[in-house]
Amino acid sequence: MDDETIEKTRRTAELYFRGVPAEDRPYELWKAFDRDLARDLSLFITGRMYARERIPHPVRQLVTVGCLTVLGRLEELRLHIEAALNVGCRAEEIAEAIFQSMVYGGVPAGNQALKVLREVLIGRGLWEQKP
Repeated sequence: MDDETIEKTRRTAELYFRGVPAEDRPYELWKAFDRDLARDLSLFITGRMYARERIPHPVRQLVTVGCLTVLGRLEELRLHIEAALNVGCRAEEIAEAIFQSMVYGGVPAGNQALKVLREVLIGRGLWEQKP
């Protein structure tokens, strides 16, 4: 990979995953099994896909939250809710992406996603239950 992709990977990973413990980052899991493949996956996913500038990072993360909600991938959802907050998404926007996803993924999937959002917000000291 070229130096530009390596730098984009580093910057994008820091933007999305700052504050996320290393053991919760997929790269660390991949690396534990195959260091070379982990590098290749990271350069492609983080350095090429996540770093694309066709849509802003907040929009990209809201799309990702919606997809992970529909798929019911709660651990990965937690990681991307953190990333969404890191790139400037408001809790209300993340909740709305989840609510919109309920149409396609079902209410149970949306409820589980909202619980993950609430846990992340509580962990960050941002939870304010609405009346």
